[in-house]
Formats: sequence, structure tokens, C-alpha cells
Amino acid sequence: MKRFLLICLLLAGPARAETVLRYAPLGDLRILDPIWTSAAITLSHGQMIYDVLVTTDSTLTPKLQMAESVETSPDGLRWKFRLRPGLVFHDGQKVTARDVAASLIRWGKRVTAGQALFARVASLNAIDDVTVELVLNRPFGPVLEALSSPVLAPFIMREADALTDAFKQVTTTIGSGPFEFIPGEFQAGHRVVYRKFPGYVPRQEQADFYSGGKIVKIDRVEWLYLPDPATAMGALQTGEVDMVASVSPDFLPVLRARKDIVVTVLDKIGQIGTIRPNAAHLPFSDPRARQALTLLIDQPEFAAALAGSPEFGRECFAVFVCGTPYETDFGAAKWRKPDIALAKKLLAEAGYRGEKLVLLDPADQPDIHMMALLTADALRKAGVAVDVQTMDWSTVLTRRNNRDLPSANPAGWDIAFTFWGGLSLSSPLTNAPLVASCDGKNLYGWPCDPEIERLRTAFTEATDAGARKSVIEALQLRFYEAAPYVSTGLFFRPMAYRTSLRGLLPTPYSVMWNVEKTGP
Repeated sequence: MKRFLLICLLLAGPARAETVLRYAPLGDLRILDPIWTSAAITLSHGQMIYDVLVTTDSTLTPKLQMAESVETSPDGLRWKFRLRPGLVFHDGQKVTARDVAASLIRWGKRVTAGQALFARVASLNAIDDVTVELVLNRPFGPVLEALSSPVLAPFIMREADALTDAFKQVTTTIGSGPFEFIPGEFQAGHRVVYRKFPGYVPRQEQADFYSGGKIVKIDRVEWLYLPDPATAMGALQTGEVDMVASVSPDFLPVLRARKDIVVTVLDKIGQIGTIRPNAAHLPFSDPRARQALTLLIDQPEFAAALAGSPEFGRECFAVFVCGTPYETDFGAAKWRKPDIALAKKLLAEAGYRGEKLVLLDPADQPDIHMMALLTADALRKAGVAVDVQTMDWSTVLTRRNNRDLPSANPAGWDIAFTFWGGLSLSSPLTNAPLVASCDGKNLYGWPCDPEIERLRTAFTEATDAGARKSVIEALQLRFYEAAPYVSTGLFFRPMAYRTSLRGLLPTPYSVMWNVEKTGP
């Protein structure tokens, strides 16, 4: 049946005169608004059809994209961005500064980095058709960093679409990016189709990460959702798909033995496994219990188990992720090695008295399921009673929003698990699980720590690299004291593609510009 479905999808395609790239992504595209959700598959979709004012290169340095130039006042409070010529939406409308202003305002209401920036914005207006002016009411050091992050990027939409409530989904898919989305061929759960947008004018610089010239060298891209790994690997080997987003360890030897397939890692930053204690109630409302959880986790053990191979996993105690500009070892030494005796002591001081802790275990997500089992084993070694409750991922997504004690509500929980892209956690502006705002509006788990919030604000006020480094070190030190989440280390996901492709860019969210295809 799965093979029949794949054949049907392929037969439904266009004439072979076109250059078609077929890709098996990691997820199923269901949500089309990349501002409304943090789902990686939707962010990849956003990169296909939208463009951004400013982006970042492979060193995570901000680079102009839709902007031709930027002017800043001496006091850093006034920023003028001028659009480069030739920008046009897929429906033929010219991109104007009004579209940019409306898009940034919507993004600023929804996204962590945008919220931090817009807390300092006095006004944001189009002063003519090609110039948008951002005026701050007080200094905000990382303006370009906030605007350039590919994590929930401020994609530019038409003004009419961007005026949609930030907490409601945009229902149209008209961007100005290098590819057009084809609504008539979209089949949720099966296929997504894009075609080259002939009206797109790329920058002249060489493509680098998400920056530079987005030159499209293929006519059509098809995403084929193949959730069964064996089906996806079989399709890659027969040439029915050109690339797959993820390869499980079991298939690595087979694929590596073939001369027509390349296995590699495109996301060089990696992913971070995170253990999220529920700080809304005891025992994890007490930071000592959260510190104890940190001291029970053996990162090398988790990394080896999750990666399936030492080459795809490594320990990382840098809160803002190893290999990024804000990496530091400051304050981490005490927490690098498990210490069961100290963990027991801290749990007792936090008031833990032997009650069962509820762990949310999504059995349909193998990596997260493994995290749950390893954490349960670590807790048991410290004498903690655990109740590992198995469910599917969609149930976890619902249940983790419940703040109640498990003893008071069967839907309550104590520990949840997930993965974050390392890029998402690489800055205080984008690290969402770090937010400890005490207002109950932060992510599930709801940590409350005024000192973390003070330091997050201090980061935005720092106007030079030295001041920012000092804040980063202070934040990392406080992170380990407050422990809003526990990292299980870095995980690098291997992907594979046929040798008929070249020019794939090493990015966390897959992009299809710069890619060439030779042969069928």
C-alpha cells in the first residue's frame, strides 16, 4: 500500500522535461504560516516561498537580504532600511515598505526575539515605498541579530496578509521568495509542490547559509511525505526521491556502501535534547530539585543512545550551544559529571518524599521516547519513584500545557521531553525554554526566575561585544542555578541524497536554492 501510494504520487507529477527535485522531509506539512508555529517543517516551507529583510551567514553574522542598505543614527535609536529594486510578490504586486512594516509588527507580537525588540520600539513606519524606519525608545543592542535570525524568521508577507491577528493563521501562501507554493497540488499528509518563481531577483553575493544569492537551478520541487523509514530509504535507492531529510542508524551501512548516494550532516549546529521539569508545582518548583535533575543526567550516555553512533552525538554544556558565537564553558564545570549522592540531598531539601513523578513518554517519537526511558532509569538510581506514562506525541502536546499536580489531576505531569534545533537555543533572543518570566506566559514548565529575566534584558541593552560576553557568562552561571531545563547534549541528524544533486547548502531548515540536478 505504501509503495502504491508513492507510485501514485510520482505518476501525478509533470512532464519529465522539467527539472524536478523530489525530497522526503522529516515531517508532514500541515501548518502553512511560519509565524504562527515553530514546527521545523513549516519554517522550511517559509524559507522556500518568503524572503526576509535581513538574514544571517554561516558564522551567524547578520547580512542584508531584501534590504539594499541600512542607516543607523549615532545614538542607535533610529534605523532606516531601504529595499533593493526588483522585489515582487508571486501575484505580481511590488513589495513595498508597508508590507515590510506590517510583517515585522506581526512577527514582533508572536516570536520571542520580536517581542524583546518590540518592547523597545517607539514606532515602525513606511516613510516611502522603499524605506521603512524603525525608531526605538531606548537602546537595543542586537537589532540586526533579532531581525536576522532564521529561527522563526520575520518573513515578509503582503500587507493584507500581515495584518492578520498574530495568534491566528494566515491562510494565503503568497510570498516574494525564490519558489512559489502550488495550492492546487498540495495534499496534506502526502505531497507539497513548489515551482521556481521567474520574477525573483537574487542578490549578487555567493549563497552562504541563508544569506547571499538565492539562485534557483531547478524548475520544480516536490516534498513527498514518507513516514515509514524503510519506504523512504527504498525510494532513495531506486531514485524515486532525490534526497531524504533523516537516516536512522540502521540504514547507514546500506546507504554508505552505495556509490550513487551521499550520507552527510547538513545541520552543522545540531539539535539539543531537553528535559523540561514542571516548575508550576513541587518538587520542581524548588530550584534544588531541578539542580538534582541536572546532576542525574549523563550527557555522553544520552548522546550515544540518541545518536546511535558516536559520530552523531557529543556532550555540550554551553547553554547557547557549542560551536556558536555565544559558546562558553563559564560556570559549567560543577554540572558536567553526574553526582547521585548530591542529587539525593538536593531532592530531600526540596521536599521530595517519595511520591511518583510522572514522565510524559511519546512512544511514537523514537528519540524522545529514548530520552524518557534514560531519564526514568537515572531517577530510579537516585531512589526516585517514577510513573512513565506512554502516549503519542499529539497527546504530549496537549498534556504538557496542564499545570496541575498529577495527584490532583490525571492529566498533570512532572517531566516532559523534546528536541530543539541548536540554532534556536544559540542566543538569549531566541532561546525560548530559557524564558523564566514568572507571568505564566512562558513555555510549558513555567520556570520563574527574576534574575534570568534581568540578565536577558541586560543582554538586549549591551551595545558592544565585551558587554555581551559578560552577560552571556552571567546568564550561563544563573542557568545552572535555576535549571529551567536540562540538556542531554548535541545530536546531529544524518541525511542522504543522490549524487545527481550538488550545491546543497548546510542549513538547519532545508533550502532548495543553489541546488543543481543532473540526470533523471
